[in-house]
Amino acid sequence: MSVVTDTKLIAPHGGSLVDRTGERPDDVDTLELVTLTSRELSDLDMIASGALSPLEGFMGREDYEAVLDTMRLANDLPWALPVCLAVGSAPEGDRVALADESGKLFAVLEVEETFEYDKQREAQQAFRTTDEAHPGVARLYEQKPLYLAGRVTVFERAEPSFPELARDPAETRAEFAERGWRRVVGFQTRNPIHRAHEYLTKVALETVDGLLVHPLVGDTKSDDVPAATRVECYRVLLDGYYPPDRVVLSSFPAAMRYAGPREAIWHAICRKNYGCSHFIVGRDHAGVGDYYGTYDARSGAKRAGRWPLRRLAPTAGMITSFSPERRSGRCSRRETSRRSSSRAPKWPKC
Repeated sequence: MSVVTDTKLIAPHGGSLVDRTGERPDDVDTLELVTLTSRELSDLDMIASGALSPLEGFMGREDYEAVLDTMRLANDLPWALPVCLAVGSAPEGDRVALADESGKLFAVLEVEETFEYDKQREAQQAFRTTDEAHPGVARLYEQKPLYLAGRVTVFERAEPSFPELARDPAETRAEFAERGWRRVVGFQTRNPIHRAHEYLTKVALETVDGLLVHPLVGDTKSDDVPAATRVECYRVLLDGYYPPDRVVLSSFPAAMRYAGPREAIWHAICRKNYGCSHFIVGRDHAGVGDYYGTYDARSGAKRAGRWPLRRLAPTAGMITSFSPERRSGRCSRRETSRRSSSRAPKWPKC
């Protein structure tokens, strides 16, 4: 299933917005049960809404290996991180029910394959380290030993942390279209917006129609700023310091992977599905500890120029804009580096 999207906005990743919601099957209570972690439940809900388009379910071996090795799906579409479901053993039937840790049912998965995976290899490829002190690696090492792949049908959506801010990609796209926006910049943060963020987003607004402030509200480390505190900060700031007709505040339900450069690109692809033509890549985006350099995420997005991407770089951040008509990657390679607040950034043409 796919959702019709406004043609003035950038197309979803892969060309169409996936919709994996459906009716609850009559026989769901008789199916073998697979229990999801909170992170896997977040992934399931994002698959359902189309936030992870073109994925229609949890990855199979071919896509998984291609993503680790080339940062592309098996069909050659750019994709930065695995989206997989870990299980302890292969199911006996060709369909399973998916539930949270309390036993509540959310979806049915059509079993395509079950395969083994190398945890250390995935850690090295996805996180650039096998150190179990890394929170993403630690989570990976605790996983069950097999991956279960298959298309899902979600009949019960996960309860959003902030219902008033929860918008699926189809809804943000409808909002942007109603406002007449075509060029939209997405800003992701797991911290309160500080003055440099404010400056960066306002400078970005000089070249686009609107700004999507899209804070991540899924699982984060225990010492990260709590989502409720961050959301209240965003509300106060947007109410008093941003033009209301140019900004949309919505929540991003993903769990943090802390995969640095790869996750920055994954975040950008997700925001493309929400209707963003541009995405701000900040300093040490999705980083943790000293596993990644301060500007590694920016460099990773820069190297992604071989994909259909174009770069704009104001101040200490970077905006990646998607340019689907330029597959060769021969886009503008100019970047303005700003280190002093006394100098205004020079913007490249786009």
